[in-house]
Amino acid sequence: MNKIGNQTAISEVSTLLVLRHRTQSVGIVQTVNKFGNLIDVKPDMNKINSLIRVDSAESSFMDFYADFYHQLKNPAEYSFFKVREYEAQETARGLQEYIDGSSEEEKQGLKEFEVYIKAVDAIRNKKYADRKSSFVENGFRNESSIISNSSQYRYQITDVPWESLAELDLNREKLESIGALESLLKGYKTPMLIPIPLSDGESVSMVDVRLQLRLDGKGEVVVRIHRVLEKPDFKEKFMGHEFTKEDELNLLKSGNMGRVVGLVDPWTEEVVHSLISMDILTNELIPLRMEFVRIPAVICGVTLNLEQVKILRDGKPLFIENMLSKRGRLFSATVQFNTDKQWIEFLFKKNLKGFDGRVVQANFEREVPTVFRGKYLHKWQMDKLRAGETAYINELVNKNGKKYQGYISFDKTIGGIVFSFKNPKKK
Repeated sequence: MNKIGNQTAISEVSTLLVLRHRTQSVGIVQTVNKFGNLIDVKPDMNKINSLIRVDSAESSFMDFYADFYHQLKNPAEYSFFKVREYEAQETARGLQEYIDGSSEEEKQGLKEFEVYIKAVDAIRNKKYADRKSSFVENGFRNESSIISNSSQYRYQITDVPWESLAELDLNREKLESIGALESLLKGYKTPMLIPIPLSDGESVSMVDVRLQLRLDGKGEVVVRIHRVLEKPDFKEKFMGHEFTKEDELNLLKSGNMGRVVGLVDPWTEEVVHSLISMDILTNELIPLRMEFVRIPAVICGVTLNLEQVKILRDGKPLFIENMLSKRGRLFSATVQFNTDKQWIEFLFKKNLKGFDGRVVQANFEREVPTVFRGKYLHKWQMDKLRAGETAYINELVNKNGKKYQGYISFDKTIGGIVFSFKNPKKK
């Protein structure tokens, strides 16, 4: 076993052993399921094929472990040990024998070999701080602007699987220009739908998706694709939950179901209290257990009382008056917790009007496209369109291969971009 922070570099693939404090049992880690429950296997099994496999290099292991640890529902219930993969079963058996035959005082000696999240975070923060300093000293201001405030990013520029993104006809320049790169580095989905080429085996077609960076079972950063789905079938159970008509209407109207329900963990069959929201861009249903529901104490300058916090934590909408905008103006709005964003969102009047199920989508504000006539829009152009302003665009190409330019605006009534050769704002 290795001491984090002091071990020498090892080239072999590593895995994790877990000691469950409550049962004093040792296992080999397989995965963490979506409810944050740890799945492991006993070391006495004949064949173990689905273990976590991680590159032993310090930087790779640190990034993997930080992401792995923070997915756990109750991480304090476990102790983890990094071992070589080919030694995992033998070491786990030896560790179990040691646990079974040792006093409580002797067991304290194991702490010397544990992987501590505080030590991991400290090493990663120092590494990113050194990297930022190096970029600044060498004059790479553009790069340092991305890496500055690195503690708020889950991934770094060097972690991004650019080869995989290139297969989707995407690169850093495109992602930065449309304002998607920062969300990816923070571990979030892209805030807009992005058209990518996907093959069905016979032909290639452009499909609108949201992208997200995630760690796979080997600790490597991969691109997760969220395709646009059909509207959920609310007659079908979702993780054991039967939707009421009110649940369906709430999800279609605001994207949030609005109440706490018990969902069945498919791995452990445990009933977990959770909230449910719907990704209004892809129609995915997003569950989130209550342990991860964080309600801020202050929203736009308004301090919440205990009753207001409880309303939001229960998943219900809350109307708040006299909030202060970034421009220093007072405003009032309805807010609600959204599991897709894992944070509070604002629900303005257009989202709260009455509707029938057939036309519900018309109540959502349509998203400004990232591409117009084959050309990726810049973030400043998209910001102008969202604000109802006109944006200049050039280097468009007609069907004869000739370039042309003009002005674009976003028409919310049709949910699309309108082009004009002359600036419509000028008389």
